[in-house]
Amino acid sequence: MKPRITVLTLGVEDSEGALAFYRDGLGLPTRGIVGREYEHGAVVFFELDCGLGLYARDDLAWDSGMPRAARDSGGFSIGHNMRTRLEVDSVLEQARSAGARIVKPAQDTFWGGYAEYFQDPDRHLWEIVWNPQLLPPE
Repeated sequence: MKPRITVLTLGVEDSEGALAFYRDGLGLPTRGIVGREYEHGAVVFFELDCGLGLYARDDLAWDSGMPRAARDSGGFSIGHNMRTRLEVDSVLEQARSAGARIVKPAQDTFWGGYAEYFQDPDRHLWEIVWNPQLLPPE
């Protein structure tokens, strides 16, 4: 299998609120909510190197045929790599201002990097990290 992951889709409680957090709070580019004309079709896609989709939890459960996931099901984090330590601090403040819950403030890591964790309004866990051995492209 070739690695072709192009979209991560997060189940959210409130599509409008999640849109505001990611678009207005974090500044991610999007065309807003699309697919409202379809039952179970309203979704938000953000324009990233890898796409980020926000889909109502009930609709995600319907679409996947799986039971609706609990809000605190966790078990994964979304890693966002930065080019500098200062960028980590900047994103932390931006996320805090947008309404994120800071789980672990930015600090040096045991492996020589610098990272912090926050949860978005739907409690999805994000790691904002500077890894000097794995810098993202410009």
